[in-house]
Amino acid sequence: MHITLVEDDLQLGAAIESALQRLGYAVTWLRDGRTALEAMREEAADLILLDLGLPGKDGLDVLREARRLNIRTPVLVMSARDALPARISGLDAGADDYLIKPFHVDELAARIRSLARRTHGLADNRIEVGALKLDLGDMSVSYRDNPVELTKREFTLLQALMERAGRLVRREHLKNALYGLDREVGDGALEVLVHGLRRKLGFDTIRTVRGFGYMIPRDIA
Repeated sequence: MHITLVEDDLQLGAAIESALQRLGYAVTWLRDGRTALEAMREEAADLILLDLGLPGKDGLDVLREARRLNIRTPVLVMSARDALPARISGLDAGADDYLIKPFHVDELAARIRSLARRTHGLADNRIEVGALKLDLGDMSVSYRDNPVELTKREFTLLQALMERAGRLVRREHLKNALYGLDREVGDGALEVLVHGLRRKLGFDTIRTVRGFGYMIPRDIA
């Protein structure tokens, strides 16, 4: 999952970025409201973590403008504005969830997993495609009931493919999910990860659509 973090507090932003990266997420960290709105227009992220007290443009105004533009990317508001009217304003402006500062990183991670499930229509943390099973809660994978050990990036790549099983996933989307928008990454890095997954899962589990991307078939046996 590629997460855009919008937070102007340098110490807090660095802590959140580091924690999310340790959990295997690709993070693009932005520090002001105007830049955040520009990034949201591109709709390249899977989730936005949005502070409200931002320089340049208040986070609530960013959120309202994004929804007015029909930008559907899920938004989790993180704010010290804990009064009930502030929380209601945030949700009415289009936030999908509202997390009050200070918070524990475990709660943030749980809220992210919850939004990911909701976005992809999942009832729990598990994604199953044929004989392939992935659990977002404990970051485990099994194939034909045998556990498979993956690196964090391999896990993220597999998640992105399984969430869209039966559909082509373009290279650009996969690179954003794995590395974020602020890194220039060549196709070679992605191909190495795909090759690593194929070695562990079987070479028929991931199909290449040459020149476009990859896909996992729905009927993996």
